[in-house]
Parts: sequence; structure tokens; C-alpha cells
Amino acid sequence: MSIEVKNLSYVYMKGTPFERKALEDINIKIDKGEFVGIIGHTGSGKSTLVQHFNGLLKPTTGKVIVNGMDTSGKGLKELRRQVGIVFQYPEHQLFEETVYKDIVFGLKKLGIEGGTMDERIYSTLEIVGLDRSILYKSPFELSGGQKRRVAIAGVLVMEPEIIVLDEPAAGLDPSGRNEIFNFIKKLYMNCKVTVIIVSHNMEEIARLVNRVIVINKGRVEMDGPVKEIFRNTKKLESIGLSAPQVTYLMKELKKIFPGIDDNIHTVEEAKAEILRLLGRRGGDARA
Repeated sequence: MSIEVKNLSYVYMKGTPFERKALEDINIKIDKGEFVGIIGHTGSGKSTLVQHFNGLLKPTTGKVIVNGMDTSGKGLKELRRQVGIVFQYPEHQLFEETVYKDIVFGLKKLGIEGGTMDERIYSTLEIVGLDRSILYKSPFELSGGQKRRVAIAGVLVMEPEIIVLDEPAAGLDPSGRNEIFNFIKKLYMNCKVTVIIVSHNMEEIARLVNRVIVINKGRVEMDGPVKEIFRNTKKLESIGLSAPQVTYLMKELKKIFPGIDDNIHTVEEAKAEILRLLGRRGGDARA
């Protein structure tokens, strides 16, 4: 299941004194099974772009085609089942008196009930790492990370083929952020879905995704593999972004140790590279 964005432009409040162009001539394709990060400074158009993926917004000009369906056409109910979007602070959308009622809300809208519904709920709870005992609690009794996962479960239970997460760790403490990002990584690896993350956290983007799309002033500024994008620190800085902090550390270390690889973007990679270098230097000393 692919997403094709062709010459997409979007204007808010077109024809009014408050008219503002949010996207301009966007052309991208996201293939089935990709794990993509979309980054950009505040107001760059990231969230506006992903809201086109399931027809919440319709292009002012251009097209968005998802699995052969034009998002400006009909059949949006099926499209929104196939493309699940989890917005920032999704726990604010929890409204039922129990976790169970919140998770089943979308299924009932589809007319799915009985044993099939319960099977989906139980398998979804397993995916998000929550125990069945949580189902009859009020969502408002839960921790921030648990609430976030319940909200995500309400999207996953619909069995979408594409999952879009807009700033999935926003507002969480470090423990909650780690919990959510580890869950997202497991979700991608175990469920074989296409995952798209909108985030300003460069460290987590570098650790999780395979491809990065950089949006700047409503346009695609850069698009490529993680290492290719974060190697170009000067260009990122020119548009108000940065590489992960560990990348800058490795570049400083390279001034001292020329043999070190500075095209490193995660703490795990940095640790392995430093240990490799130390092992090699130790071997040289022994020789």
C-alpha cells in the first residue's frame, strides 16, 4: 500500500484576507513497509502534509493517491480505516468511562461486534503492551504513557495498513518517551505496517526510521536515507534544524582521532564505533 503525493499545494482559508499557503508543489512517494520520519521546524507544513494522507484535508491543487484511491474522491471511510492517524496528545481525545469503551468506539462504527471485536481488542492490547486488566479502568486513572498507548490502541484496533504518528512523545517525561518510542519500534518490526512519524526529536528519528523527509516552508527540502540526511549538518542548520547531538560529538572526536567514523547518529552507533577505535588502538599499542 503506497502513498503518492503529486504536485500537492494547500492553502488555508483560500480567498479570505487570512489566506496562507502551507504546502507548495510537494512530490513524494512512500512505499509499503517503509518507516519514514518527517521533520521540519514549527510551521513548516509537516502536520498539514500528513493530514492529506487520509483525506482529513484535501489538496488545493495536485493529488494524493493512497493505494489507488484519490483522497479528494469518495470512499473516505475505507481510506481512514486503512490510514490511521494518531495526533499530538491523543489522550486528550479519550472520553469514555472505561478503556474498553474507548478502544471499541471505532469498531462499533464499522459494525464489528461480538467475538471478532473482542479478539481484535485483546490482540491490540498485546501489541501496545497493556494487560487486559486495564480494560475496565477509567482511562483517566492511567499514567501518561499508558493513556498514550490506549489512544494508539484505538487506532490500531481498526487494523490500518499505514500508521501516522504526529509528535507521538509530545509532553511525556523521559521514561514515557522511551516507552512510546520502544513500542513504535516493536510495532513496525512485528506488525509489518508502514509507519510515518512526524517529530522534532532528531535523536529518536535517527534511532527509529529508515528514511527522512525534511519539510521547509511548505516544500520538500531533503529526502533520503537517515545517514545521508544527517550527514549534511550545514544544510539542516541553514533551515533551523540540526543533526542529533551525538553526531556533533563524533565530529569533534574526529579532530582528535582522524580514523573515527563521524557519520554516526545514534548513541548505540557511537558506542560501537568508539569501542572499535579503542580496540584497534589497543591492538596497535600491543604490537
